[in-house]
Amino acid sequence: MRRTRWRLGLAAATAGLVAVAGIVVATSAQAAAGCRVAYTAGSQWPGGFTANVGITNLGDPVNGWSLVWTFPSGQRVTQAWNATVTSSGAQVTATNVGYNGAIATNATVSFGFNGSWTGTNTAPTSFTLNGVTCTGSVGGTTPPPTTSVPPTSRPPTTPPPAGNAMAAVAAMQPGWNLGNSFDAVGADETAWGNPRVTEALLDNIRAQGFNSIRIPVTWSNHHGGAPNYTIDAAWLARVREVVNWALADGFYVMINLHHDSWQWINTMPTDRTNVHNRYNALWTQLAAAFRDASPRLTLESVNEPQFTGSSGDAQNAQLLNELHTSFHRIVRQSGGGNATRLLVLPTLHTSADQPRVDELLNTFNTLNDPNLIATVHFYGYWPFSVNVAGGTRFDATAQQDLVGQFDRVYNAFVSRNIPVIIGEYGLLGFDRHTGTIEQGEKLKFFEYLGWYARSRRLTTQLWDNGQHFGRTSFQWSDPELIAQVKSSWTTRSGTASSDQVYVPRTGSVTSKSLTLNLNGLSFQGLRQGSTDLASGTDYTVSGSTLTLTAAAVTRLVGSRAYGVNANIQARFSAGVPWRISIITYDPPVLGAATGQTGAFSLPAQFRGDQLATMEARYADGSNAGPHNWTSFKEFDVAFAPNYSANTITLKPEFFAEVNDGQRVTLTFHFWSGTTLTYYVTKSGSNVTGTLS
Repeated sequence: MRRTRWRLGLAAATAGLVAVAGIVVATSAQAAAGCRVAYTAGSQWPGGFTANVGITNLGDPVNGWSLVWTFPSGQRVTQAWNATVTSSGAQVTATNVGYNGAIATNATVSFGFNGSWTGTNTAPTSFTLNGVTCTGSVGGTTPPPTTSVPPTSRPPTTPPPAGNAMAAVAAMQPGWNLGNSFDAVGADETAWGNPRVTEALLDNIRAQGFNSIRIPVTWSNHHGGAPNYTIDAAWLARVREVVNWALADGFYVMINLHHDSWQWINTMPTDRTNVHNRYNALWTQLAAAFRDASPRLTLESVNEPQFTGSSGDAQNAQLLNELHTSFHRIVRQSGGGNATRLLVLPTLHTSADQPRVDELLNTFNTLNDPNLIATVHFYGYWPFSVNVAGGTRFDATAQQDLVGQFDRVYNAFVSRNIPVIIGEYGLLGFDRHTGTIEQGEKLKFFEYLGWYARSRRLTTQLWDNGQHFGRTSFQWSDPELIAQVKSSWTTRSGTASSDQVYVPRTGSVTSKSLTLNLNGLSFQGLRQGSTDLASGTDYTVSGSTLTLTAAAVTRLVGSRAYGVNANIQARFSAGVPWRISIITYDPPVLGAATGQTGAFSLPAQFRGDQLATMEARYADGSNAGPHNWTSFKEFDVAFAPNYSANTITLKPEFFAEVNDGQRVTLTFHFWSGTTLTYYVTKSGSNVTGTLS
């Protein structure tokens, strides 16, 4: 498959909006007080932005803080994390939450928020902390600098509670994966297209609020042959360098044997001795290399273990147990910090299916070691995760799949005081691009996942191969997504049955209704930009049904140009607001076309609409194309819309499994509810597409 605590000055180089000021902190009459604040609005879009605020204490330790500033352009905070934020007009007060109230000398705490703006989004430049005005130095005499200055020390680094694996794993929440770098199969960490990892990247990820980082490492191409399998010194040194950067940033860190799992470990059923020898040799060297590392370093035996050519479940379980047992023995016997280091053991395929969970529990019972962690991966209900078989929505089936998997690992492990890490999570469609899953349905998935993982006391580590957090820009590619993820770490958010309201281009405008998913919260109202919509006039709420009046819809669509005419936000008593796009459309228009199986695109005037999925059937009603157990084909694999080019492409993977000479009826389903029929016939490498 696949298949920051930051230095404040580094972030300033890439942020769109930065203000830096000193802050005096009054802790006692004798305190040599002083602080620095870095305010960075790194992501901005029409009407909204995301900001991070870092507070560096230059004076005596403080215990409990309150940061106050005034927005110069009337901005508003709509949702915050790692702080409690209240507003009175333009004045904003942020106070610590329970776990970040203490700031040691030269230490930094940070929090973030989403905000709204109109006109301009000017950064505040003056802050007070605990009632004392900013100065930028100890003693309060130096004027604030005009550029961000890196702090002289790293964030505090507290080791995990001794002998308490559950508490240590709880402290790892939330986590992030450095994907497609050291796990890349090739010459070095750039083999899969990502740049070399930098210290600044880790600093920026830490500043985003992540407390643990999983650094997958593939060793296959970086060691010698039998019998010693000596790891390449330069490769090991490079891995150690990045691990040390992460530890110095205050992260909990996990490293492993990653794609080795399918490159050579999987041959264990037919090459048992050689696999054992190679596996043991690698872990013997790694145990020695990291023997004296911080206890915040954890070791994972293998990623997504799998076996080819085995006799079945029983042999798979036996082989994986052998690997785990060898790993455990080698690391523990290496001594030093490894004698009690937290070790991570996955299920077969990192699956949360009950038989796989039971197998791993048997291994835990045999090893009888309190410093072990169980891990599984979660990429959602497969039809939804890749958008196939009509799985376009995060519906009750997709939700129950999540609940079942999280409940199984909770019941097997957490209820027995064995911690669990969801070592990777996301959606498989993200491997192509994040637009494979419709935006609102994607947000509902991440909102629910974060909440339910918290309820089951599971630590989560987001899989990111570069498609989420820019490795050099240090910006999130999808601000709405990361806002939802961050919110889910501490609270629930309200959602709705859709994030889209479609209005026909012609004809009378009527009222439009959506179902609110309150998720235990209360509905607070609708807002467009900084303007509140009027209850009763612009909208009504009856139970969980939100209705936009015809008059409000008429105003919001304006001249009714195709596409998104307005965005409004449904606000709730907690969490992030729910964006609702008001969209004008007409039914799309398709055109006849001829082409080749390797490059066939049909003309498509989308006229404000968007494609949800596609069905393919032969004339006799049987399913055509790949995944022939369903008529609904896989988005981005069998077909893909191109909105800028006004085309829909039928991909070579689709035609590879279409019968020659048989006419295929395609049904395109659009998010407005429109369906259109189209016909294609393959003759050798030639394709003809018609409307009738």
